[in-house]
Amino acid sequence: MRRRRTLRGIVAAMAGLTLAAMPGVAAAAGEPGVIDSGNTAWLIVATAMVMVMLPGLALFYGGLVRRKNVLSTIMHSFFGLALVSIVWVVVGFSIAFGPDVTGLGLFGGLDHLFFSGVGLEPAAGSTIPFVLFATFQLMFAAITPALITGAFAERKRFGAFVLFTVLWSVFIYSPLAHWVWASDGWLFQLGALDYAGGTVVHISSGVSAFVVALLIGRRAANGENRDPHDVPMTILGAGLLWFGWFGFNAGSALGATGQAANAVLVTNTAAAAATVTWVLASYIHRRKVSVLGAAVGAVAGLVAITPASGFVTAGGALAIGLMAGGLCYSATLLRERLRIDDALDVFAVHGVGGTLGAVATGVFAVAAIGGVPGLIEGNVGQVGTQLLAVGATYLFAGGGTFVIVKVVDFVLGIRVPSAQEELGLDLAVHGEVAYQA
Repeated sequence: MRRRRTLRGIVAAMAGLTLAAMPGVAAAAGEPGVIDSGNTAWLIVATAMVMVMLPGLALFYGGLVRRKNVLSTIMHSFFGLALVSIVWVVVGFSIAFGPDVTGLGLFGGLDHLFFSGVGLEPAAGSTIPFVLFATFQLMFAAITPALITGAFAERKRFGAFVLFTVLWSVFIYSPLAHWVWASDGWLFQLGALDYAGGTVVHISSGVSAFVVALLIGRRAANGENRDPHDVPMTILGAGLLWFGWFGFNAGSALGATGQAANAVLVTNTAAAAATVTWVLASYIHRRKVSVLGAAVGAVAGLVAITPASGFVTAGGALAIGLMAGGLCYSATLLRERLRIDDALDVFAVHGVGGTLGAVATGVFAVAAIGGVPGLIEGNVGQVGTQLLAVGATYLFAGGGTFVIVKVVDFVLGIRVPSAQEELGLDLAVHGEVAYQA
């Protein structure tokens, strides 16, 4: 529970709340924390590792599309990092981690607009600079809308992508982060467990991707083969994601702690298990050992372990990973049957994997790891709390994304003209090509 307590300490200090009754907080209420150089150094490294996940995602997605759209697909992740970095400093962080202004735990106010008050000193009970905490959280905010871009690859206007990313970051991601991770967020208060983003990052992006795919429509085939144009590029991207995920999950301990070390172990274990089960499922189904399936399976395992990484043992991670590979692979087959053109299977991997991970956290959580027991230790109610958090995220992200897409479509038009789609977005939108003939 160290991440939850550390977040509680940081956000409570921001809001001027008392910390006296909170276990695990070293400093007294109102007393400034003391910077620990080891914890600070680790979180700087973890922040950089999460940042590397953006170019990793760009390569992962870029290899999966047709060669005429590889630059446009990469640009979504790369430019999205720059875009959300500005939004987060201006207003996103304040909405996510500012003192709640609703009295209901729905979103923070504007106390930290333009990072006002986000300084070099740690909050009470914290051992890292407040500005470093905010920057670490920025990387989560940046990668989440980038995940959604896989659903509308090869057919969305660039201007529509920009407007959608800004609106979604402000009105969907930041409030969700407040609900789950701010000490006065309503799901935090209920005791929902999400160590590094099962609901906030993966379910929200997966459900939103599903909605976008439905509204934007299927890609124009024009008789073209839509198979991935560069599988090695995707494998390289998956490797960078796997590497960066150690910072994503272990960094969420907010310190160089035993819980962080355990997060590294369980992250790797779940990714490995899901890789094996995805490849096995693919072999049973198609009688081929899929290299691409190994890459996607690893990501599915990484997604599923994310909310549980600060709460489960290696055994729990193994179970979660084994389930994730098979379940997410099955979701891709269902998507094919439904003929929903979620181009890069964002919902099947992130929506389904995130849902599995969030619920499984309530099952496999161990008090000795994260301070909260799950179903296997007799805490039946934790599963119900996790299901409530999942349901709330589905409703909020899905409904909010529907409204945002409709607004963007009305203002700019969401889809490129058919002639540009047939030519390819690299040339039509960016005037560049990835490969010379």
